[in-house]
Amino acid sequence: MMAKNNIVEYKQGENRKVDQLVELVNQEIANFSVLYTKLHNYHWYVDGPHFFSLHVKLEELYDEVTAHMDDLAERLLALGAKPVATLKEQLDIATIKEATGKEETEKMIQTIISDFEQLSQEFSKAIELAEENTDQVTGDMFVGIQKSFEKHTWMLRAYLKK
Repeated sequence: MMAKNNIVEYKQGENRKVDQLVELVNQEIANFSVLYTKLHNYHWYVDGPHFFSLHVKLEELYDEVTAHMDDLAERLLALGAKPVATLKEQLDIATIKEATGKEETEKMIQTIISDFEQLSQEFSKAIELAEENTDQVTGDMFVGIQKSFEKHTWMLRAYLKK
């Protein structure tokens, strides 16, 4: 990335580490797209004695995921890179799986925990790559998202305790 008037400009192929960071940000945009749809699926199909609280929590989560996806896509655009913007592209590079539509409520929560843990590990790599590229803004974005996901994971784990 090249600084020009305090704005970083991305030139594909100019620096392999920068290309890797852009690819990783795009991977997370794709993951957020899959996660958004999965959380909606769970929001619609959750049932049981905790329906009301989980229905609200799942909506909160998909709203948050949407904001993260949008922020990262806009960050890439601000840098001169292009975010993945089609479902096909997103499904091709996402590292998390879609919902099947057949999960029981407890399995839904376990899957969200697993996805959040996996994504948090991937965010650590993005933070590292951003630091290597002196892209503090992108790194800070991932730190904030990681913090939020770790808190949600803790809360969801507490919910599963019997």
